[in-house]
Amino acid sequence: MNRTDRLYALVEELRAASPRPRSARWLAGRFDVSTRTIERDLGALQQAGVPLYAEPGRSGGYVLDKQHTLPPLAITPAEATALAVGLHALSGTPFAADARSALHKVLAVMPPRERRAADELAGRVRLAASPRPPAGLPHAVREALSTRRLLRLRYADAQGTTTDRTVEPLGFLGGEHWYLIGWCRLRAAVRGFRLDRIREAEALAETPPPRPVDLAALDTLGREFVALDALVNTDRGLSPKA
Repeated sequence: MNRTDRLYALVEELRAASPRPRSARWLAGRFDVSTRTIERDLGALQQAGVPLYAEPGRSGGYVLDKQHTLPPLAITPAEATALAVGLHALSGTPFAADARSALHKVLAVMPPRERRAADELAGRVRLAASPRPPAGLPHAVREALSTRRLLRLRYADAQGTTTDRTVEPLGFLGGEHWYLIGWCRLRAAVRGFRLDRIREAEALAETPPPRPVDLAALDTLGREFVALDALVNTDRGLSPKA
């Protein structure tokens, strides 16, 4: 059994046993490899985002959290490659790291044969490298937007002048550059903050009350925007939300 097949089989073995633990020694015997090899494989799965955790003690071992994993997927090699291409297109957006983690989880539960075919197809695809390094999304910005907490930003304008802002995060606008849209308490108005100009970010404890703002009405970037949920619903053959 090659490593790709073994990684897939490890996930399925732990899924079937969950919530009972399997020790590294037991798994080594099951797959006829050394304990060190199994521990290295389990580490690789954890780095890929598979929710494995270790239970200590004599009867402990490794456990797979079924509630946070996918069952085997009937996804084609072309579909898996399309996801990888889409991941490349997300470089420089607030969702690049999350998309990479999601792709790893999908690949981890593909049947071995389809996974090998996807690897072979992906090896025959070349994409142009981005001419500029992607702008990372501060963890505090992601956390504040998802939990609706207040943000404290140190922000640089186009001339490089920095100011401290307290911002109620509302959403993201994407295009050539990505912006955090929020209610700026310094300006007492809705403002767009380019992600690559955010020098520091801190999520505060305060949760401001909901502020009704129509993102579709904003012209921060001087162009028209399409709501992501409308795209998703249209792709499913459903009518976009009004």
